[in-house]
Amino acid sequence: MSALLHYRLALLARSQRWLAPVILYAVFLAVGVQSGQPVLDSLAYAAAALLPVAAWLVRICAGNEPPAARACSAAAAGPARAHLASLLAAFLAAVTLGGLAVLVVTVISDAGSTDGRLPVARVPAGASGLIAMLVSALLGTALGALTTWPLLRSAGKAVPTMLLGALLLLVTTGSPARSVLADLTVGSREGAVPWPLGSLAGAVAVAVAAVWTACALSSRRG
Repeated sequence: MSALLHYRLALLARSQRWLAPVILYAVFLAVGVQSGQPVLDSLAYAAAALLPVAAWLVRICAGNEPPAARACSAAAAGPARAHLASLLAAFLAAVTLGGLAVLVVTVISDAGSTDGRLPVARVPAGASGLIAMLVSALLGTALGALTTWPLLRSAGKAVPTMLLGALLLLVTTGSPARSVLADLTVGSREGAVPWPLGSLAGAVAVAVAAVWTACALSSRRG
């Protein structure tokens, strides 16, 4: 699996198709995160923006190979393992992007509450923001897995479904993404760093179920 994952990551890097989502994410951060803003609020914004980007990266990784090359990979490693490597490559790319965002946002943001009256420890805030990024990366990977091949083959159906799914994950009550963003914003108002481990556990469960479903279907429809 490690060799296959390395191959998928190298394929993603060489394709340069990652540039579009990465540039879009950088633009979102440049517009929405300014130096001196409350650190937890800024981390919540950065985490929210990462979710659709992670789903986009899954679409890129799942469709990066020509059909003939994909057939060779599936024949060599099995369709499920080959598809799993694509999903893991996208997840690792999203986590890397989110980790860099946490570092930048934590450094440039103000270590204080929303009203500026209470201090917020910068390092714990960054750790909490990293948990939020993991939640977004996991849910984005799950969303991408459910809105690309082998479940949805048509881009005309898959892309709107992916965008709508990202919106619903961010605003629907009970969603781990909405919960972790609410924790960060409430923590910013109260000057207390949250530890949204429950949201992380929920995101892991959703991602495992979605990835398992996509990989199982790839074996049947390969």
